[in-house]
Amino acid sequence: MSGFTLHDLQCFDAVIRAGGFQAAAAALHRSHPAVFAAVARLERQLGLALLDRSGYRVAPTAAGRSFHRRAQNLLGELQQLRAHAEQLAMGEESELHIVLGDLCPRPQALAVLGRFFAQCPNTRLHLHFESVSGPRERLFDDSADLIVHRLDAGDAQLETITLGEVRMVPVVAPGFLPFPIDRAIRPERLRGLTQCVMRDSARHSPPVDYFTIDGAPQCTVADQLMKKDLIAHGLAWGHMPHFLVADELADGRLQSIAGRHLPGRSERLVAARRRDRAHGPVAARLWDHLQAHAPQLRAALAAPAAATGERAR
Repeated sequence: MSGFTLHDLQCFDAVIRAGGFQAAAAALHRSHPAVFAAVARLERQLGLALLDRSGYRVAPTAAGRSFHRRAQNLLGELQQLRAHAEQLAMGEESELHIVLGDLCPRPQALAVLGRFFAQCPNTRLHLHFESVSGPRERLFDDSADLIVHRLDAGDAQLETITLGEVRMVPVVAPGFLPFPIDRAIRPERLRGLTQCVMRDSARHSPPVDYFTIDGAPQCTVADQLMKKDLIAHGLAWGHMPHFLVADELADGRLQSIAGRHLPGRSERLVAARRRDRAHGPVAARLWDHLQAHAPQLRAALAAPAAATGERAR
């Protein structure tokens, strides 16, 4: 058996992933005959039938599936090696774009970033503040290197550092509701009351609504602190990150209306970057810095035991 090339492996991998030679050729930006010849050459060199060509569509044989599993490990290592080489060739970045989302504990995040960039005088920090789906949009528009925001688990396109859970709690000012507070309040009872919601800063992503009640009058804000002020002054009700209203819940300036029908929810706060992009040496060091200081951010999200809002029930 003679040696085979990485090109042959990449063509075989593309055929398996795409489900055929034509689709693999399009994915690799090569001609159909070139991909077909590469896979045939690989089979000859291995002395194995990797593909079953008897049907309408090609399919891997048992040997092909087993070989492909091992080949994926090698191709993954190759991709990482190329990314590392790109990082080495880039040198230190002259600038980095970081986006903080609306659920980020801002003072603690800024302190962590401040300590890091104080040691990187040759890299300029561009800091942006976005809300709802704006941070993720910036990441995939290539206008952000890293974001700190809510993110659903299982997004294979992103590499993440878990920073904690943000508990969202529905709150009102004392006397805002025209009925007593209990755990059985249904959303429809709030339909006639103004609801304060965050404005989505995304430019072209599909709109995303969190906790909105259809038909209810709304006021929109771009900042969680403005939202808290509106609610505290009795101008609206809304869901707030618990870490931002823990003191107000504890001393009665705000009241929780969470219950069976308004349970709130927990959001996963992460630092995230794209897997398919090379990250320079400063970005790599920042990633390590965030991992090391993640406990500080998790502590900022932990609500004091006394601030549960139980007295408001």
